[in-house]
Amino acid sequence: MSQRLPEPLEQWFTLRGWTPRRHQLDMLAAARSGEHALLVAPTGAGKTLAGFLPTLADLIERPAEGLHTLYVSPLKALAVDVRRNLLTPIEEMGLTIRVETRTGDTPSDRKARQRARPPQILLTTPESLSLLLSYPDSFLMFAGLQTVIVDEVHAFATQKRGDLLNLSLSRLQAINPGLRRVALSATVADVDAYRAWLAPDGDINAVRPVIGEQGADPNVAILIPEGRIPWSGHSGKYAAKQVMAEIERRATTLVFCNTRGLAELIFQELWSVNDANLPIAIHHGSLSIEARRKVEAAMAEGRLRALVATASLDLGVDWGNVDCVIQMGAPKGSSRLLQRIGRANHRLDTPSEAILIPGNRFEYLEARAALDAVEAGERDADDFRPGSLDVLAQHVMGLACAAPFREAELLAEIRSSMPYGALSEEGFANVLHFIEGGGYALRAYDRFKRLTRDSGGTWRVSHPRFIQQHRLNAGIIVDQPALAVRFANGRKLGTVEEGFAATLSPGDCFFFSGTALEVVRMDTTDLIVRATSRSARIPSWGGTRMAMSTRLADRVRHFLAEPDQWSRFPEDVREWLEVQKYRSALPEPGQLLIETFPHEGRHYLVCYSFEGWNAHQSLGMLLTRRMDAQGLMPMGFVSNDYALAVYGLKPVTDPASLFSADILDHEFVDWVEQSSLLKRAFRDVAVISGLIERQHPGKRKTGRQVTFSTDLIYDVLRKYQPDHLLLKAAWADARARMTDVGRLGDLIDRASATMLHIDLDRVSPLAVPVLILIGREQVAQHEVEDALLIEAEALVAEAMRTD
Repeated sequence: MSQRLPEPLEQWFTLRGWTPRRHQLDMLAAARSGEHALLVAPTGAGKTLAGFLPTLADLIERPAEGLHTLYVSPLKALAVDVRRNLLTPIEEMGLTIRVETRTGDTPSDRKARQRARPPQILLTTPESLSLLLSYPDSFLMFAGLQTVIVDEVHAFATQKRGDLLNLSLSRLQAINPGLRRVALSATVADVDAYRAWLAPDGDINAVRPVIGEQGADPNVAILIPEGRIPWSGHSGKYAAKQVMAEIERRATTLVFCNTRGLAELIFQELWSVNDANLPIAIHHGSLSIEARRKVEAAMAEGRLRALVATASLDLGVDWGNVDCVIQMGAPKGSSRLLQRIGRANHRLDTPSEAILIPGNRFEYLEARAALDAVEAGERDADDFRPGSLDVLAQHVMGLACAAPFREAELLAEIRSSMPYGALSEEGFANVLHFIEGGGYALRAYDRFKRLTRDSGGTWRVSHPRFIQQHRLNAGIIVDQPALAVRFANGRKLGTVEEGFAATLSPGDCFFFSGTALEVVRMDTTDLIVRATSRSARIPSWGGTRMAMSTRLADRVRHFLAEPDQWSRFPEDVREWLEVQKYRSALPEPGQLLIETFPHEGRHYLVCYSFEGWNAHQSLGMLLTRRMDAQGLMPMGFVSNDYALAVYGLKPVTDPASLFSADILDHEFVDWVEQSSLLKRAFRDVAVISGLIERQHPGKRKTGRQVTFSTDLIYDVLRKYQPDHLLLKAAWADARARMTDVGRLGDLIDRASATMLHIDLDRVSPLAVPVLILIGREQVAQHEVEDALLIEAEALVAEAMRTD
């Protein structure tokens, strides 16, 4: 009886020729039992409908005004898409249920009306929910809230946005203890970990796990144009003609790229071979909201044959007419690959079509490893960690804007949030004192005194201006300092980061939004451009590059050590590994292979650790410092996800001395403190915590102004209060997110026991992909590219000689 649908819903399913799936009915049963629920089901299994089915059933059986269900998604586009798809059954059943979205793009008058007269279903993001909770009327608005649905929970639960959302869930639960929590995902490796994250007080048994039925296995292929895979590169642009041929023979194709710059590059490559002049477009997070919405609408209406996109479209957007997904470059993880494959067909009983385009030979091994992982049902592990203190400071300030609070009561509420379950009284007191005055070193400045404790022990906001300041500046996503890209008529195309803009002068050209643009002039906030037909550069965007997941790295290591697997590989990949085995060695899964050899007057050390680009960048910095101390005269290093090459004027004869365990205790700390790494991390936590505001009423600070302010405070705290809460938070970010220091530590821990040092007389086949990177970072001219290609061919010939 608990799974019985109300008659209007039953008739709607019948008219559609559908039967409710088992997991959809299980979600209904969980709701009627008052249980929290986590649904894990593949894309196309009707997850979103399963999440909303109990809400629709309840509102049909017991119509009511006021906010009934809150839906939280990591993406604004997803909220807009879900609203469109949710309105269809509501309208077809003739229900009087209002569904609205609330994101940063929602007009202010509608936001005010939503607080006074909320719809029954509100679709929002973690940041917008946090802002809603900063208003005094939030206690009334959420008093009757029955359900919160967290979509694509895997995309942010382990990140700072997940910390913020979990804290918001605790506040909603405090407002209405009977509130039910629901989470949806297609790619979760550890169901129990997510059940604990979702549950009040981390009580895993309070959350019913609902596992959806598996659909048809995806049909995934690796495209190898003309049977050859390049030695280097990571874009897959060499396959542009073949990708265009796939687009031509299909209805709609999604072409995924791992970075925004790569998306711009691939769009240009595809456009140059688009002989049939098919409608194709580009979508990424730096484009203006108008440009993105225009492209999303065109996709939804079936007017595009292909869309080049980044992770901005990884999640949940339901375009049923997409019949193929193409991944340019390696996928970096099986979960991400599954998520992207799921964008094709969006039907459970039809195999999703996907094609991988590896950028080089190592990426071929990674792509094959990802395919094997998908076939084995293996997901990437998720790294849950304690909640961030800068996020907690922002949340506490938001709650203070809504109402004064008592310290002990708020601490109990915060501890019911799983990421903050172990927060000590002392730790919470430090957060409060930070908001109260900025900390010991900043206590003399009134602008940091945001909270005051009265004689009765109640905390309240010190002055109304701090409430406005909080609402203007709250948010977890800290954009890099950026300039708006505009035509002279004022139309905004999007944004580019200040670092890239600083390399441009009037007359320079770059690609953006799929168009070649010429710089007309630049001021503090805008880059004024005009369209041009001249050749142009590809813009660069900062941010952490996606590293290959640990599980994929393990699979690649096993490929190298298991020659019986090589028959599955293309002939050129097989030959590459065979010559490497003959001339040098291939590491066992637990080994760290180090090769040293001379090449063109330099001495090289190449470390094959497979720990990802971020970890290798940090290791390269540390090794060159240590080599310098040993008088080895290092000149530089290059790295990819698989290997690190350090080169200098003197040979390394004892690599073990470079990898000793104390490198993380001494050189790493010293390097981080002297580099800009910690300052960048501090800038982010200072903004998130509310110490530095990005916006004043009617005026937004430039990126330079924010950086200048945070650099000044950083220097003061380093000198006068080195144990400051924000310095600790910045260190946590720098270690955990910016350098993949955990993987770096694992690598160094095993180096002494597992190192296999091979000293060669010349470059090895395995070293070629990383050595080719030398000299390519700033390439802009075709003549230089041609010269590097000739050099690379000579390098390959030398490495593959077997004499």
